[in-house]
Amino acid sequence: MSLPSYHGTALGTSVHVVVTDPEHLDRAVATVERVVAAIDLACSRFRDDSELSRLQAGDGPHEAVVSPLLAQALAAALRAAELTDGAVDPTVGVAVRGAGYTVDFANLPADGGPIPLEVVPVPGWRRINLFPATRRVEIPDGVEVDLGATAKALAADLAAAEAAATMSGGGVLVSLGGDVAVAGDPPVEGWHIQIAEDSRAPITAEGETVAIRSGGLATSSTTVRRWRRGGVELHHIIDPATGLPAAGPWRTVSVVAGSCVDANTAATAAIVRGASATAWLEAARLPARLVDRSGAVIRVGGWPAPVDQTS
Repeated sequence: MSLPSYHGTALGTSVHVVVTDPEHLDRAVATVERVVAAIDLACSRFRDDSELSRLQAGDGPHEAVVSPLLAQALAAALRAAELTDGAVDPTVGVAVRGAGYTVDFANLPADGGPIPLEVVPVPGWRRINLFPATRRVEIPDGVEVDLGATAKALAADLAAAEAAATMSGGGVLVSLGGDVAVAGDPPVEGWHIQIAEDSRAPITAEGETVAIRSGGLATSSTTVRRWRRGGVELHHIIDPATGLPAAGPWRTVSVVAGSCVDANTAATAAIVRGASATAWLEAARLPARLVDRSGAVIRVGGWPAPVDQTS
């Protein structure tokens, strides 16, 4: 049985909101739109008027007391860096732009002339000072923060939680470009989620579908946000150790975790870690599905068994 749902776009990606009770759909969608808009205004590097852009405008160093939402997003990014030993690092801003990702992806030319690519490690997340009690942040000269690795997942978590809080029972699923968060009471059979490299891909009978009841599921992939410069294929997931797009064996990684932020953090870190990712995910007891460049699939950590969609 299909559940009441909404499909739209935001943050340059797809937005899906699903609820268990049709009476709650409009309220849930309004909440999701509000939260997503707030995250965009706080964290976007593609908006000159975003709080992050204004914080980093001009020559550094940059110091300011930031809003509670930007402080929360920065804290999530720094936590992700700490948990992954720097595999997911918010100081990749210069590297991302250097790889050609200079505008919102919808406006990014798919092909273009050659650009200089240098192996230069990113400055490193430990150079950012965030004081949670006062929300003061200090970013030294030469460091550019990019919250793209975690802010969208945080938006999914916050939107799902706030939407559930507005509902008198029932549950809600929020998907932002493949970053999925659920909250409230799930359907009896759980939330069915089809795994895909492109979140805009249609649901098919052949696709692998899993069910979760809480937390989040995120997919990171090098196959969707890609572009060519001088005949070189580039993508948006940066290896902080080189400052270049990650070159490991995995093209797509999906992870289930206690929150969408944690799932996204682990999925992105796995692509950056490369061959060592499976052992790292197993040690962290995180269910994951990894797809290598040939299309071969590896499942680790108790990845959920596929749901039989024909029964």
